[in-house]
Amino acid sequence: MNAIARQSTVTDLIEEYDQKRAAMEEEVRSFEAAYTRLEMAACIQGKFVGPVSQHRPYVNADSLKRNLCKSGWKAIYDRLQIDRIASARDRKLFDRTVENPPDLTFDNAKATFGDYLERPRHHILRGLAEVFADLDPAYKSHSKVKIGVKGLPKRLILSSFGDYSGTYGRDKLRDIVNALAAYRGQPLMDHGEFLIISDAHRAGEDAVLDGKPAPIQRGDKDEPEPLPDRGLTIRKFSNGNAHVFFAPDTLTDINRALAEFYGEVLPDAEEEDAKQRAGTSVSKDLQFYWSPSVVIAKALDVAGIFNLREWRNNPPEPFKVLEPSCGDGRIMDAIRAHGHRAFGIEVHPGRAAEARAKGHNVLAANFLECPARPEFDFVVMNPPFYGRHYLKHIRHALNFLKPGGTLVSILPATAWYDHGEIKGDWHDLPAGSFSEAGTNVPTGILKMRKAEERSRP
Repeated sequence: MNAIARQSTVTDLIEEYDQKRAAMEEEVRSFEAAYTRLEMAACIQGKFVGPVSQHRPYVNADSLKRNLCKSGWKAIYDRLQIDRIASARDRKLFDRTVENPPDLTFDNAKATFGDYLERPRHHILRGLAEVFADLDPAYKSHSKVKIGVKGLPKRLILSSFGDYSGTYGRDKLRDIVNALAAYRGQPLMDHGEFLIISDAHRAGEDAVLDGKPAPIQRGDKDEPEPLPDRGLTIRKFSNGNAHVFFAPDTLTDINRALAEFYGEVLPDAEEEDAKQRAGTSVSKDLQFYWSPSVVIAKALDVAGIFNLREWRNNPPEPFKVLEPSCGDGRIMDAIRAHGHRAFGIEVHPGRAAEARAKGHNVLAANFLECPARPEFDFVVMNPPFYGRHYLKHIRHALNFLKPGGTLVSILPATAWYDHGEIKGDWHDLPAGSFSEAGTNVPTGILKMRKAEERSRP
């Protein structure tokens, strides 16, 4: 009776990697010596009459070590079943990174994969949110998720779906199925399911992925293999597009997963609640969500606030930048690091003191009550999200800009996709951009420019 093989741990895999890497030079020498012996085996007393192969093989220890490193990273990825946890975007990023990976150490592996193991539920939900938010703005809306499945689309349209019209639609379908599979604990989508879809379309029928056996037998098996119930129907059209319809249970799962990921801190308060607040009141139930560094960098990039520190010769004058509701000054930190002058306004005395302690010029006051003077080149802001409170902040902030100045505001995605009361250029932020600050509310960045003054005739 054969003993059951012990499953390798991450430590085992790294130890194997270290041992093989340390032995690589000797392995190359052994290979070269073996080839020399092969040449000698094909001649008498060293009388060389021709090569024993078409080309003498050449191996390089550094190339083999790179190959070994890539193999080690993929082995750990598979061992930890990261593909069952990571989002489609993260899986694609890993595929690109592993082509030129960092050295394989336990610390590097922990830094790369540790959060997936510590917070698998978060990553599964984020993956689902990323997939659906990329397909339809409704999935970015707290209000539509909050009110239930009636607010969510019952179908999606995928372009370029088919063997000849491209792979975009098929890749998107795989992302949808796999995101739902991770949430439901099902196997990931395999090639056989695409074959079933293709067979149905060639027969002029809808492809129904409902867990029933495949109608067409493949291979030499006696019975068709059962399939996972995906709760999806795919209808393909002659223009290369496909419609994906969700069964009621699938739509409910999507709704519940998004509601769980976005959480209970909702920006979409009922309108009557928002109207009860005074025009310059400060919401007492607001939580403070600081801006993560990646979001700040994106906001400055959208604004066009370049880094003066990178300017070699004759840099322009620094911009004067206002941050309303500046909190502890994280956005101002980045503005200053870019070489520009930042001024902040913050109602919370403790956070205003934190910002001042870092050397920032901060006024402790309610921004909405501050008289506006049009003296700033830029406004960069992360206003309160509650209800439509942000509208008063944006409208007031525009009055602080010089003519031709630029305002950039971080906002809930609902402000753009649902409320429809703001105009400008919109840039979606990735799902979970504020997760490290304590919320998964879908967000984006709005850019507005203040009109130039017209010269009088």
